[in-house]
Amino acid sequence: MDFTNPLVYGVPCFLGLILLELTYSKTHDHSKKDLYEWKDLGASLFMGVGSALLAPLIKTISAIVIFNYVYDFFNPLVDGVRTNIMGWESFGYAWYVWLVCQLLDDFTYYWFHRQNHMVRALWAAHIVHHSSDNFNLGTAVRNGWFTILYKPLFYMWLPAIGFPPEMVVVCLGIEALWQFQLHSVYIPKLGFLEKIFNTHTMHQVHHAKNVEYMDKNHGGFLNIFDKMFNTWKELDENIDVQYGVTHAPNSYNPWVILTHEYRDIWNDTKKSKNWYHKFMYIFGPPGWSHDGSTLTVKEMQRELELQKKQASPKKEVIREKASHKNLEKVEI
Repeated sequence: MDFTNPLVYGVPCFLGLILLELTYSKTHDHSKKDLYEWKDLGASLFMGVGSALLAPLIKTISAIVIFNYVYDFFNPLVDGVRTNIMGWESFGYAWYVWLVCQLLDDFTYYWFHRQNHMVRALWAAHIVHHSSDNFNLGTAVRNGWFTILYKPLFYMWLPAIGFPPEMVVVCLGIEALWQFQLHSVYIPKLGFLEKIFNTHTMHQVHHAKNVEYMDKNHGGFLNIFDKMFNTWKELDENIDVQYGVTHAPNSYNPWVILTHEYRDIWNDTKKSKNWYHKFMYIFGPPGWSHDGSTLTVKEMQRELELQKKQASPKKEVIREKASHKNLEKVEI
């Protein structure tokens, strides 16, 4: 069967929705008139267009060569029937097979996305998407050009177990459509749907650089995998959300935005002659350092929790003193 990647139809909709949100924020919503910054939007659109031009070349090759090769290798024709090497017949195109494939795609997306935040070499490509201080639909197309090179490797297991390559590609496209529309501050919490789906407010948490929000909500459609693997966090409306990254490129130059973290990795590897240290600067978590000069997200979050615990007894003492004074006033 032949299928069209839904992103073919999605891209024109992306541009229309960005224009709509931009116009509304500038002309009708004065509280969010700074939602878009022109230079920032220009950089995002440049990288989005570049990604859209590169994707057909690289993704087509990956889909045709990698997915098809894996599918053919693990699902050879046996008496004219595609049969997995484990013994079952390869999957067809029934509606429930599509649902299972989409669910497994979501599971794969979670781990692909999470590893982009856990492995610095991958973060160097993914940081592009987080590098803006703004959270809007324009930011949604601010995609790095190098994630395309390794993303298919995370999904090879799906055609390997018997899902047709074109089905996997379509599910990837549907996932991308959902991810795009999450980048809006105009959608409030969605009640019951918040228990199941990865929503707009959850994605605001994901894009925040507040320490307590970092490395949370990696899910695609669903939030079940974040909840299962302890990376889910709800938006706290009492916290002033700050978007972006702690080590920003501080530039609107697309090339700087695309490559600044690779430059920083190279500079960090020269800080120590120890080969283990060099390895960790490349493949360890972002922020890792051999001398403690920089901290990982987990280290920063532990430090924040420690500060809260240390401040907590002081607050209790103040409350007790205040309560004691109130009692004295009552006795008088």
